[in-house]
Amino acid sequence: MAEIVAIKRSTPEGPVWASLDKGVLRLVLSNPPANALSIATMAALQAQLDGAQDDKAVRAIVIAAQGNVFCAGHDLKELTARRSDADRGRAFFELTMSRCSALMQSIVRHPKPVIAEVDGLATAAGLQLVASCDLAIASDQSTFCTPGVNIGLFCSTPMVALSRNVSRKQAMEMLLTGETIDATTARDFGLINRVVPREYLNHIVGKYTQAIVSKSPLTLKTGKEAFYAQAEMSLAEAYDHAARVMVDNMLAKDAEEGIGAFIEKRQAEWTGE
Repeated sequence: MAEIVAIKRSTPEGPVWASLDKGVLRLVLSNPPANALSIATMAALQAQLDGAQDDKAVRAIVIAAQGNVFCAGHDLKELTARRSDADRGRAFFELTMSRCSALMQSIVRHPKPVIAEVDGLATAAGLQLVASCDLAIASDQSTFCTPGVNIGLFCSTPMVALSRNVSRKQAMEMLLTGETIDATTARDFGLINRVVPREYLNHIVGKYTQAIVSKSPLTLKTGKEAFYAQAEMSLAEAYDHAARVMVDNMLAKDAEEGIGAFIEKRQAEWTGE
């Protein structure tokens, strides 16, 4: 297996801190205590995700946060301040929701696997961020909610990501009551993958990421794209699409190398082709 170069790069400033080590790009929301998704924070996160699209040094992405709140959702103070605009804030509200929707979709459509490392409260658009990631590992101190209904603002955009992770009844339970659920319930609902003790969270996420970056980057990209594409199709369409993807994947150099390595009982050397 080709060795993953241990490139270390760090930008400890701004609302999102980025570091790259051993193929893993770590993005840390760094505007505590709320780590809210302000326009600036979303722009910084989007820029990092966009930059990683074609960066061969990046094989997986982790989104984490500083402090006791993973992400409290939209910056309500920023939104409220624009009510004094001539249009009562409509243009700014539209911009915020558009930017957030684009950000969440870019995570789903990203060619690299994206993992949420959650330690603390994930609420509203913060829960939407967790639900949009491919995997989510949470500490046993984490909690989750869609509390918009409590303040007269239904969590309609978080609902999109939430309802694609959990059952309808469970999604509506969270959306209609606004109540907070613990990490174990979130796992049982299907919102997150695993619950681990806080002191082991980073270690467990590291095990997941290293397992992922050891795989063919082309195969990961192919599989992630196919997974989300077929999920929107009928059963017959999904099988037709998946069969075409499988054939194209079979013809890729990495599949030829991987199968050959398996038969010959040796480690594969990935080229990403």
